[in-house]
Amino acid sequence: TFKKLIKAATTNHLPQKICQLAVGTCEIVMLNRDSSVPRRTIARQTARCACRRGQIAGTTRARPACVDARIVRSRQWCEMAPCMEGEVCSLLFNRSGWTCTRGSGRIKTVTVIY
Repeated sequence: TFKKLIKAATTNHLPQKICQLAVGTCEIVMLNRDSSVPRRTIARQTARCACRRGQIAGTTRARPACVDARIVRSRQWCEMAPCMEGEVCSLLFNRSGWTCTRGSGRIKTVTVIY
């Protein structure tokens, strides 16, 4: 039944999710994608990180990572190397995020919400 499934999930899987991360690592805890608009996907991602002193959660090579807190404070996002290999990073005009552009013309725009 439904109650048994909930109880099994609570007793069997929850302790693994609560465990501590190794220092300097991150994990994605939530990822939502919305593809309702043609040729456009909106993704929202939340990560949990265990960063060293002076670091904060950021993005490196399109994955969650611990980065120098100075980068986030100054909003110089491209210093994190957030784009994939072969993509070019550019700051958005108001420093609210960045774009990653491939040679084929595909553009990925990332805005930061915190």
